[in-house]
Amino acid sequence: MGPSPRPRVAVWKFASCDGCQMTVLDLEDELLAIGAAFELAFFPEASRAMAAGPYDVSLVEGSVSAPGDVERLRSIREQSRLLVTIGACASAGGIQALRNAMDVGELTASVYPDPTYVETLARSTPIAEHVPVDAELRGCPIAPAQLLELLTALVARRTPQLPGHAVCVDCKRRGLVCVMVARGAPCLGPVTQAGCGAICPAFHRGCYGCFGPMETPNTAALAAELARLGLGRHDVAVAFRGINVGAPAFALEADRHDA
Repeated sequence: MGPSPRPRVAVWKFASCDGCQMTVLDLEDELLAIGAAFELAFFPEASRAMAAGPYDVSLVEGSVSAPGDVERLRSIREQSRLLVTIGACASAGGIQALRNAMDVGELTASVYPDPTYVETLARSTPIAEHVPVDAELRGCPIAPAQLLELLTALVARRTPQLPGHAVCVDCKRRGLVCVMVARGAPCLGPVTQAGCGAICPAFHRGCYGCFGPMETPNTAALAAELARLGLGRHDVAVAFRGINVGAPAFALEADRHDA
């Protein structure tokens, strides 16, 4: 018997900053091993090779924000055995989902000299709102270790072990002093999924919620604590309207305080 064929990987971009795709390229020491274990069949940011599907796994970055995105996304889904969203834009609509509660026509008119050339949807939506998604890699950008775990699990044909606990757990593991308790700093760590290694609290700053809501986020309890620290209702809403503003748990809490 000949050697098993390498899994075919495709990387796709929708509305995003390319930061999650750059994380793939920033793996550095692991890139040679990845290249040996996988066939990068379609990855325009890294290679001129643009092989047609089908693909074993498609990594999709970015949100659905422009006319034609849904049709292209459905075509990608049809060609992919597994579809994985990478980053906050793909999993929750990204920072661009801030426009979902605004008038897009007014926004484009205030930014572009001639907005008639701008083609955009009224809402920025996550990939899972349009097609089935097999796994999510959260973050802005994604965590390299989680990407490696996903690819390793794909080769080993097992379920990837991705965290579902809160950032607070990582703070405790690192021996970090709680910024809310010690400094009175607003922090979304109690309701945010781990993955970054608690970077912001390590530098005495509150978590901004880059990895989106954890499995069971008690946003109401955190909102009450933020109010106790002195944040008004609008400021509490702003705290939840960040990178993952489109995530339902964060959006609902923000709307509740701005109602």
